[in-house]
Amino acid sequence: MKIHLYQIVVVGISSVMLFQGIKDFTRRETGQTVLKLLVRLVVWGGMALIAVYPDFTYKVSKIIGIVDNINAVILTGFLFVFLIIFKLLSAIEKIEQNISEITRKESLNEAHDRIEKLRQEIKEDKTPLV
Repeated sequence: MKIHLYQIVVVGISSVMLFQGIKDFTRRETGQTVLKLLVRLVVWGGMALIAVYPDFTYKVSKIIGIVDNINAVILTGFLFVFLIIFKLLSAIEKIEQNISEITRKESLNEAHDRIEKLRQEIKEDKTPLV
């Protein structure tokens, strides 16, 4: 069996993405669910599996009716698309978390300022009743 460069690259990237997903899930990072872990395992595990056993896609392509075996091109395209999607989703989740944290801090600061203002008003309005 001859090993091609794309197979090494796909298996390498898939391994990194699988490791990162399992690490994030075991550390209980925010936003990491069992569903996300399973999707990651299926997508990146499938990519690695197809890269290691490219004949599988050839058999599937014959069943579907596609004559040429263009595994390298299709696999590379899928790899880049999924990599971009995962990175975008990760960035969006981080931005959402940052927005939530900033909103909470601002709300607490406004509430604290309002409480202090009310305390000052109460102190100023206290006049002895005679």
